[in-house]
Amino acid sequence: MSEPFIACVGLDKTFASAAEELHVLRKLDFSVDRGLSVAITGASGSGKSTLLSIIGGLDRPTAGELRVGEWRLSSLPERRLAEYRASAVGFVFQFHYLLKDFDALENVALPAYMRGEPRALAFERARALLEDMELGARLHHFPSQLSGGERQRAAIARALVNSPGLVLADEPTGNLDAASARNVRQLLFGLSSRYGTTLVLVTHDRELAAQADLRYELEAGELRAL
Repeated sequence: MSEPFIACVGLDKTFASAAEELHVLRKLDFSVDRGLSVAITGASGSGKSTLLSIIGGLDRPTAGELRVGEWRLSSLPERRLAEYRASAVGFVFQFHYLLKDFDALENVALPAYMRGEPRALAFERARALLEDMELGARLHHFPSQLSGGERQRAAIARALVNSPGLVLADEPTGNLDAASARNVRQLLFGLSSRYGTTLVLVTHDRELAAQADLRYELEAGELRAL
């Protein structure tokens, strides 16, 4: 049997201050096979975004082991953790965070170009991804000229430009109208078949979560399968 693509063992996260110690994650154990989609729900402040940040290499656990593919994140030095973030994982947030002075094509190509990809190849890949997102006619539109759904589709294309094995999405439909949210849901859950990626998302949207292969609820720092 092959190893899971994501493996968390005893994952713990505590935030300490002079006044108190906040235990956000409590010895989480879970695993995800390559190509699956995972939805994590929970109340605000339950630790969903903290867990996503740790899987994405943006934060470190207080204790426990975490592996994503061949990357053993718990023991990576900061330089290698930055390499992991740039090459192995793509991020989609509630707000698109597109650069306002760059058009859609430039926004999507930028992560590949910054990683050292030749400019022509970075822009070629960005163009293909935007066309996949049905934004071929909007390549040279700036974020202010795009609708909310179009901006989020461009953000998904940007997350994919470095061909990551993992896409992490934090409330990806939380700022969209109903029609745009449905469109983004279809795109996200089609990532595995179209691009071979594994998807982990956190959301309050029960309709979005219901479409995932695996569903969990995070409560009081503990993860429960649904």
